[in-house]
Amino acid sequence: MRLFEGFSVGVHAIQSNKMRSLLTMLGIIIGVASVLAMIAIGDGAKEIVLRDAQKLGGANQFTIYRTWYKRVGTQWIRIRSNEYMKYGDVLAIAAECPSVIAATPRIPEWRGALIQASRGREVRAGYNGVDATYHTAMDWKLQEGRFITDEDVENAATICVLGDETAKNLFGNESPIGKEIKIARGDGRYDRYGRRSKNRSTERFTVVGTMTPRGRSLRFGWSYDSLVFMPVTTTQERFTGNDRIQDIVVYAKTVDDVPKAIEEVKAVIRKRHKNRDDFIRIFDMREGMAQLEKISKVIKIALGSIAGFSLLVGGIGIMNMMLVAVSERTREIGLRKALGAKSYDILTQFLIEAVVMCSVGGLIGVALGYFAGEGMAILAVKIAKVVPEWPSVISTEWVLISISFSALIGISFGLYPAIKASSLSPIEALRTE
Repeated sequence: MRLFEGFSVGVHAIQSNKMRSLLTMLGIIIGVASVLAMIAIGDGAKEIVLRDAQKLGGANQFTIYRTWYKRVGTQWIRIRSNEYMKYGDVLAIAAECPSVIAATPRIPEWRGALIQASRGREVRAGYNGVDATYHTAMDWKLQEGRFITDEDVENAATICVLGDETAKNLFGNESPIGKEIKIARGDGRYDRYGRRSKNRSTERFTVVGTMTPRGRSLRFGWSYDSLVFMPVTTTQERFTGNDRIQDIVVYAKTVDDVPKAIEEVKAVIRKRHKNRDDFIRIFDMREGMAQLEKISKVIKIALGSIAGFSLLVGGIGIMNMMLVAVSERTREIGLRKALGAKSYDILTQFLIEAVVMCSVGGLIGVALGYFAGEGMAILAVKIAKVVPEWPSVISTEWVLISISFSALIGISFGLYPAIKASSLSPIEALRTE
C-alpha cells in the first residue's frame, strides 16, 4: 500500500465517524494544549526575568562592592583591613581583564537626596556617581542632550544627566537641558542623642542630558528612571569627601564568560591591594536568575507531567477506537487479503490511521494551546499584578515536539490494533457477520 493511499484511507475513516473520532482525539487535544500552555507561561516568566535583568544592565554583569564582614562557619567576622577601591581599580580592570568589555564605577545614593528645580518643584530621589562608559555599558540610550564625558570626570564638572521619571517630575513636559537643579543631601552625621543630623550639603548642577525610560526592577523595586547621574569625581568632591569607589560594575563579554571575568578581576584587585581580596564581595546577576530559572523549570516539569497524563489517556482512547475499527472492518480486511493485500499492507493501513488521528489531534491541540497560553498570560497579569504584560512564548521547537509526540503516541498505541488486524486469516475474516 502506498503511503498516500494509506493517508487517504485514514482521513476517510475519521470523516466517516466524525463525532467518535473527535471524542477519541479529545485526550490528545487537551494534552497537547495543556503542555503548550504550560510551556508558554513558563517561558514567558523566563522572558520577564531576562527583561528585568536587562533593565539593570544585563545578565553578563556583576558588581564588586566593599564589605566589612565575612562569614566564617556560622559567624560573621569583621574584616580588619583599610583597603578600599579607587577609580584606578576601575581603569585597571577594564585594561587588564581579557574577558571584560567594560567596567564602570558607581557611588550610589538611592533615595536619600532632595532634588529641587525652579518654580519650587522638588522630588525625593537618588543619584549615582558614574563615568563616561556608564550609558554605553548599560546599553542605555539618551533621550535628549548628551551624557557625561571623560573631560567632565577629569574636571569634576558640576553637570548631571536626569532619568526620565526625575526629569518629568522636575520639569514636566519642558526640556531640562541647560537648566539648573539643586541636590541636597544629609551629611550623614548623628548628634549626641543618636538622631540624624539635619545639616545638609546643597550643590548646584546644570542638566546636560536625559535618558530614555528604563522601567522599574521587579526584583529590587526601584528604577533607574528616578535617578540623577553625575561625574564620579564630582560626587567624591561634593558629597563623599574622599576618593573611595563604593561599587564597580563589570561587564563580561558574554554570560558564559562571567566566571572567568570574576577570577580575572580578583587577580587585578589582589595585585593592586597587597595581595588581598577579602575586603570585596561580588554580586553576580546570574545567581538570582539561576534560582528563578530553577523554580521555573520545576513548575514546568510539574505542570507538564500533569498535562502528560492527558496524552496517556488520549493514547488509550486511540487504541480503544482502533480495536473497535478492526472489529467493525473485519470483512473489509478479509476482502483485501483475498484480493492480494499482504499483512504488511493491512498493518500499514491501520497504523497510518492511528498516526493521522493523533497528528490531527496534535494540530488542533497546538492551536488550542496557543490561545490557552494567551488567555493564561492575560489572567496571570490580572492575578499577579506585578507586571503590565506577561508574554506567552510558544517556540517552533515545542510545536514540532508536540506534533511529533502525538504521532509517536499514534504509532505506540495503534501498533497493537494494527498487528491484530494484519494477523487475521482471510477465510475467518470473510466469514465474520
